[in-house]
This record gives sequence, structure tokens and C-alpha cells, in this order.
Amino acid sequence: MKKMVLVVLALLMAFSVLYAGGKKEVKAEDEPITLRIAWWGSQKRHDATLAVLDLYTKKTGVQFEAEPLPFDGYFAKLNTLAAANDVWDIIQLGSNFPTYLDVLEPLDSYVERGLIDVSGTSAGTMSTTRLNGNGALYGISLGTNTYGIAYDPALFAAAGVAEPAENWTWADYEKAAMTIHEKLGIFGSSKLDDFISGASIRVPQHDENASLFAPEGNKLGYDDDYPIEDYWAIRKRLVDAGAYPDPGRINEIKDIEGDFLVRGEAAMTFLASNQFVALCSAAGRPLKMATLPRESADGPIGATMQSSQQFSMFNGSKYKDEVAKFLSFFVNDIEANRILNAERGNPIMAPVLNDLEKSADDVKKELYSFMAVMTKLSSIALNFDVPKQEEIKDLYWRIEDQVVFGKYTPAEGAKQFRKEAEAIFAK
Repeated sequence: MKKMVLVVLALLMAFSVLYAGGKKEVKAEDEPITLRIAWWGSQKRHDATLAVLDLYTKKTGVQFEAEPLPFDGYFAKLNTLAAANDVWDIIQLGSNFPTYLDVLEPLDSYVERGLIDVSGTSAGTMSTTRLNGNGALYGISLGTNTYGIAYDPALFAAAGVAEPAENWTWADYEKAAMTIHEKLGIFGSSKLDDFISGASIRVPQHDENASLFAPEGNKLGYDDDYPIEDYWAIRKRLVDAGAYPDPGRINEIKDIEGDFLVRGEAAMTFLASNQFVALCSAAGRPLKMATLPRESADGPIGATMQSSQQFSMFNGSKYKDEVAKFLSFFVNDIEANRILNAERGNPIMAPVLNDLEKSADDVKKELYSFMAVMTKLSSIALNFDVPKQEEIKDLYWRIEDQVVFGKYTPAEGAKQFRKEAEAIFAK
């Protein structure tokens, strides 16, 4: 009887340990671990990431159930899984991570316990994946990223146009685009992401204390319509002159390979810095990177350094410690990052970046040089939750098209944008 009582007590103690305070963390030594992971991107990213997962499995025994997806399909699937509270253990996100806080695990405690090593990066870089820049850590950045202008130096030379200076202006950009079109009969510029260059960046170029959205995320963050009005005036003049594609021609561009710069039909284009390598590969000829133009040569650049993507942890994962260890490996391991080769952006860990710079080809050297300039000139992006952002973005593009087609003057369009944006926030 005594032996039976002892057995029962032992079982009760085991169950109390298992269920006290919720679900017990499962560790790699307890049972075989399989982590669910998903990301979006090109085939190049898929192949490199799968190779790194295989490397991690060889090193640790941890298995993966991987789901590489196209961008649109990724977020459609994520939204479905988030609604069911059954998300992948490891989630790739961008600056939209505040939208998914309900399913994300804060990572500060894993850093404090040493499971995630961030000793190779800076507090500023870490702030790109913190809510509002100084709140809880909701991801580990997979690379720093910013925006710029890629251009063909041979086309600039053929048109007799000087290459962009570090402090060139929107007036310089317009003059260069017009001259290239007049001399070579091609577009001076392929498409720019106007919501970024003409609003998110253009507003703080005019006033360093202003921003497109207020930090509260529930209203606009600027009072002066001039920067958007001026940008749309430039856009209309370029389209009217044939130096920039009209909205119909822009819709022809479906991917990097279809960009007018790649096809030799434009001398420059807008891009995120981590797209530069793919752009050069598609073009098959030497290209360079320039900063985005400014309102004035001695004025603020308005651009930010941000996280290109991040890996985050599902707060319902059974394997949280194992997820944390993998996140640390992904950004710190030299062998893994030689495979990844900065495809998601400049590595955030200094030892990794230093290693990659040693073996960089000419394209990567151009990119690293550009990123060094932007690190000096730009600020760190703060990620605010702006629930109406996509609706505001669609509004911006719609009114810009109406300005280009002459329904509104640039001044009227800028006022109309403000009016309708404020109405959206007021809903």
C-alpha cells in the first residue's frame, strides 16, 4: 500500500509540474522537435533559406516544416492562421508587425536569458523591431534596408548628364530625367513608389518635425500640403513630357525583370536597397545606387533605415526556447549567412557583415557603400500601428492618378488627399 501511495504521489507531482502555470515548454532533449516556419520571397530566397534550415538540422537535430510562399499568398495564409490562433512557430514579417501583435511573443526575456545573442548589433538597429521604437521587442531583424535610386551610369554619360550627387534635389532629378528623355528618347526615370518617396519621405524632407502619420497612428502628422503638392507637380510635368511612364505604362511593370531600367528603356528607378542585387542580375550590366533626392541640398534626407524583414515568434508555440535559439543562429552564424548572402538586407550583426564584405563582388561593394552613406544620413524607422495605412495608401495613388490626368491641379489634389484622409481616420 505504501508503495502504491508513493507511485500515486509521484504521478501527481509530475502532472503538477507539467501543467502548473500553463503548457510545459518542450525542449530538444525531451523529444524530436519540428518547427513550423514560413516566409515570402523569390526562388533565390527560398533556396538559400532551405539550405540554412538543413544546416541547422545537421547541427542541432531540430527539424523544420517549411512553407515558402509568394508575397500575396503569404499574408492571405497568415491572416487565416492568425484568425484561428494557429500560426507557424516562426513568422516572417515586415514593418507591418504591429498588425499581428495578438499572435506575437515578446522576445526581451529570451535576450535577457542569453538564448538570443544581440551583442553584435546596436540598440538603434534593435529599435526597428520594437513597437514605437522603444517598446517590447517583437522580432529579430533579418537585415537593415532603406530606399534609393538605382541608375545606369552609361545612360547618364550618353545623355551628358552628371551622375547624382549625395545631396541632389528633386529639381536635379527632374532636370536629369527631362534631359535623358530629350537626348536618348527613353524614359528619364522608371516608376517610383510615390507613396514612399512622395509622402512618407517627402513630408519630413520639408519639415523634420513632421511625418505622414502621427505617432498615435490615428491621424495625419503634418499640416503643410506643399511637399505633396510639389511632388505631384513634378510627376505631372514629367509624364506630360514623356520623361516618366503614365499610369497605364506603369501597370506593365509586374516585377524587377519588367522594370524599364532593366529593359534599357529608362535611366533610373526606385527600389529598396535589398533589391539591388536582383536588379543588377536582371539587367546584366553595371548599375549604381544613389540616395533619394531631397527638397533642398542642405535639407534633411527624410529617409530612414529600417528592418527589411524580421523573424518573429508565435506566442502559442510549444517550442519557444528552441525558436529563440534558431533566431539567434539565423542572424549570428557565419556559415549560415554566407549561404544567405545578405539577400534580405544588410546583416545586422557586425561580425557577419564584416565577413561578407571581405568576399563581396562589385555589385555587393556598391550596395555596401550605399548603405554606409545612408547609415550616416538617415534616421532609424519607428514602427507605429496605423490601422488605416493601406486605405490611405490607396487614396494617395488614386488622387495622384487624377492629378496626372488633369482632374485636379497638384494643389487641389493635395488638399483633396488631406480631406479624404481625415475622413478615413474619422470613421
